Amino acid sequence: MGRVITTVGFLMVLVMAMFESGTAGTGCQNDLQALMTSCLPYVTKTGPQIPPSAACCSAVVVANMPCVCNYVTKEVEALIDIQKVIFVAQSCKRPLPSGTKCGSKCPQLLL
Repeated sequence: MGRVITTVGFLMVLVMAMFESGTAGTGCQNDLQALMTSCLPYVTKTGPQIPPSAACCSAVVVANMPCVCNYVTKEVEALIDIQKVIFVAQSCKRPLPSGTKCGSKCPQLLL
């Protein structure tokens, strides 16, 4: 449990650093914050793939996921499981559009 909390904390700091440095576009800032708050437990590398909560799906439904995916760096990808990101989007009835690159992955190649 302590490792999960550490990972979550690190990811939140990393995303906040992206905001401060201007790496994350302003069009995605609110989406990234909402997704980090609501969906992080469902996309971390640790643990099994589990269905997302209603709160997570609410964030996914309104998020500009292709924009968010543009800002998945190698550092972020080292801590989150892109396959879980794709699973969460599909579970929330908002699959990533075909051809969307999320981190180093392209969903149609993973399905």
